[in-house]
Amino acid sequence: MAKKISIVIVSYNVWKLLDECLQSVERALEGIDGEVFVVDNASTDGTVERLRGLHPQVHFIANEDNVGFARANNQAIRQSQSEYVLLLNPDTVVYEPTLKGCLNFMDHHPEAGGAGVRMYDRNGDAAPESRRAIPTPWVAMLKMMGFTRRYYMSHLSWDEPGQIEVISGAFCLLRRKALDQVGLLDEDFFMYGEDIDLSYRLLKGGWQNWYLPYDIIHYKGESTVKTSFRYVHVFYQAMLIFFRKHYGHLSGLLAVPIKMAIYFSAFIALLRMVADKFSNFINPHKDQQ
Repeated sequence: MAKKISIVIVSYNVWKLLDECLQSVERALEGIDGEVFVVDNASTDGTVERLRGLHPQVHFIANEDNVGFARANNQAIRQSQSEYVLLLNPDTVVYEPTLKGCLNFMDHHPEAGGAGVRMYDRNGDAAPESRRAIPTPWVAMLKMMGFTRRYYMSHLSWDEPGQIEVISGAFCLLRRKALDQVGLLDEDFFMYGEDIDLSYRLLKGGWQNWYLPYDIIHYKGESTVKTSFRYVHVFYQAMLIFFRKHYGHLSGLLAVPIKMAIYFSAFIALLRMVADKFSNFINPHKDQQ
């Protein structure tokens, strides 16, 4: 028998954060007919062994290799049977009213294909990426130049539901019927960009994407990940994949400067990273001063 909601969490070496996330999910699921899947991408911190006994109701899928975020999510989605699917990051804490509120909204808005929520960072600030626009060439160029108001849809109220374009993959509630129509996550994206791509396909399929004023905490990963060379490579590679997939038809006069802007942004990010590492090398105690 189909469940009301299937919650899918992809993990990689974050067992403590995942434990906290699962505890919050279990509280938020009280009174809801739901199921939880954790797809572990070959963690080396004993994630599955540590947490399987603590959360016996969770379906754990232990991959032997890191297959990426999109592919791991799709593994669980294909095994699930539910009216709604929630893609949830392991570094989140879900407030107790959030799932009930979101599901109630979706039930009363059949035109909604997906929904995201108000995400707070570790400092208690509302994260601007809770509401985002599709990075069209124009919007992307504005963002790269530091003009982010359009990209983060800053005109919207934080306290009222509103239609958005991109739903964050950290909390992405999806209607199964919409997923069946537009397809699952594109596995060409290893990590980053797959939420933008799926959101865009939902809009092109005639569905609406919504921001809802229900809350989660999103710790937003570890700083060591964000400052790695691999992060820069994967992030900007995802930007190129999205551009080629959805805007590859553009003339060379427009395509070339956009690609150059992506490469230039990646180059600047790498330069900053090298500068930070060099600064830490010559002054290893500066953070303690």
